[in-house]
Amino acid sequence: MTREAYGELMKQINAGKFVFTGELEPVKTTNLQEVIEGAKVLKDHVAAINITDNPTAFGYMNALVPSYMIQREVGVEAVYQMTTRDRNRIALISDILAAGALGIKNILALTGDHTTVGDTPQAKPVFDLDSAGFVYMLRKMIDEGVDLNGNEIEAPAKFNIGIAAAPNADPLEPEILKIERKVKLGVDFIQTQCVYSVEQTKNFLNAVSHLKTPILIGIAPFKSISMMKWMVRFVPGIKVPQQIQDTLYAAKKAGGKQAVYEANINIFGELLREIKKTTKAVGVHAMAIGFEWIVPKIIERAGL
Repeated sequence: MTREAYGELMKQINAGKFVFTGELEPVKTTNLQEVIEGAKVLKDHVAAINITDNPTAFGYMNALVPSYMIQREVGVEAVYQMTTRDRNRIALISDILAAGALGIKNILALTGDHTTVGDTPQAKPVFDLDSAGFVYMLRKMIDEGVDLNGNEIEAPAKFNIGIAAAPNADPLEPEILKIERKVKLGVDFIQTQCVYSVEQTKNFLNAVSHLKTPILIGIAPFKSISMMKWMVRFVPGIKVPQQIQDTLYAAKKAGGKQAVYEANINIFGELLREIKKTTKAVGVHAMAIGFEWIVPKIIERAGL
């Protein structure tokens, strides 16, 4: 089922264009200058930019404000990420209504990491709804103009709904079941966590091909060797091929930080080219927090 496209992201996907989305992270600050500058760097290369919502349970600026600001100040569409970890259904409704008033067109519905992994582990998690329940509530608000209790909403907002997926899950079957449940409730697009090989991309896409839902494959270039080591060691399911690790280690030894950046551009440029050429992904979600400048260079190297 192809639903109405309310924003530029879904319009481009429905038109059959291979799309790119980026990601920005408001941190523990009231200064949005870095977010605005990052959006400017990405603007001409992406259909929309995700704004993270207290990622890994760190207490950062509410994602709604920078979502609005990049649309107003930069003119690039936002994907407003919302987790159910920090809000009950009343707070979710409140923020959804605010997002509608501010002209947001995309919401990425997330459950969120547990508070114990963040910088305020004493915080009580909410989890009044999980991400599937959140998708169900969004669909009722968008399609029927009511909340979960049937209370009418005046001038209901229209959003396209996205969810996240974990192609690195092991075993993969439980992850597929969760995705299926949310897709049946009504999802417009899926953005995945990062992958580092075409084979992994194909395995995941084959496993979910029956869902007929547009999927953007996540990539996350490495800002440094230490970042790569951390992800390999601590992020569940992350599989960085040994060849990529060896290439980046050799680049660091030969030319330092700049050589690592150039190696990233080559590695991920080739990965992008192969994803577009050999898979049915509708696009790529590029996560390069703090070095957004590399995304246009990767896209250029891919010839896309």
